[in-house]
Amino acid sequence: MSQNKQYKVAVVGATGAVGQKIIQYLEEEPFQIATIKPLSSKRSAGKTMKFKGEEVTIEEATPDSFNDIDIAFFSAGGSISERLAQEAVKSGAIVVDNTSAFRMDENVPLVVPEVNEADVKKHQGIIANPNCSTIQMVVALKPIQEAFGLKRVIVSTYQAVSGAGLSAQDELTEQTKQYLNGEEMVANILPAGSDKKHYPIAFNALPQIDVFDDNGYTKEELKMINETKKIMHEPDLHVAATCVRLPVFTSHSESVYIETDKTDVTVNDIKEVLKSGEGLILEDDPSTQSYPTPLSAADKKEVFVGRVRQDLDTTNGFHLWVVSDNLVKGAAWNTVQIAQSLVKNGLV
Repeated sequence: MSQNKQYKVAVVGATGAVGQKIIQYLEEEPFQIATIKPLSSKRSAGKTMKFKGEEVTIEEATPDSFNDIDIAFFSAGGSISERLAQEAVKSGAIVVDNTSAFRMDENVPLVVPEVNEADVKKHQGIIANPNCSTIQMVVALKPIQEAFGLKRVIVSTYQAVSGAGLSAQDELTEQTKQYLNGEEMVANILPAGSDKKHYPIAFNALPQIDVFDDNGYTKEELKMINETKKIMHEPDLHVAATCVRLPVFTSHSESVYIETDKTDVTVNDIKEVLKSGEGLILEDDPSTQSYPTPLSAADKKEVFVGRVRQDLDTTNGFHLWVVSDNLVKGAAWNTVQIAQSLVKNGLV
């Protein structure tokens, strides 16, 4: 790979919240970019957006959009990825997909660079970006897994409405106004747009993200369980998840209980490995009420960990509080990091 190579990049879903953030991070030049092609639906085609101060025309995403493209970022929904990702690969592009379309495909690496960067080398044209809530958790778990081993993970999430899209954020705003004005709150989106019933999210907590599976878990919970095992290369790891939507605009929070393989581990041992963990910031000082919150993590690329403590009844059990911006590290930034890995390893 030439150090001076410049890459031709396409962004499918360029007008969406994640697509716009991908373009924002590409402006920071994580690798050298010759051209960028923003792609979207027919409705947005012809409009323009800025990249490094220059006006760039948005084009409709079609099977022919990927000629001469080196890296194609997909963030326009699973159905679009299923329809166009292989077309991009046929044209010679490497696809970094930010949807759930390929995550559990055994031929598609599921990558969080701080955790399993080497897996990018196994790609056959497509690399999947994991679910946002999974990403932040495995970044926090990786240094613990390496140092002490993991037997069990139990997570309860407190997820922001931005994970359900801009319309869900708008609905939270409207419901808040309705509630404060003494009006009936109107709910059309959450907990899952495709499900039969909808509930207000303002001043509420919804223990359902995505639709239910036959086993009583939601699809979001199953994503966390299955993706964690795949990313961490531990198919027998015991993982359980309960995913909850809160009236928070940005950043997901997680209460994570773990049990380590080693039984002589202390809280200070856990904190020390977290301090040195890649992409991690430890914010943990009860004496000064120091811990991460959704507001403090917003717009930041790192994963923040606090409230580290030993379980009172299990010597190898520990509790963590993990917070990260779901649109940044949970989506756009991790996607760009995957592309950086491809460039760094000479795979594109």
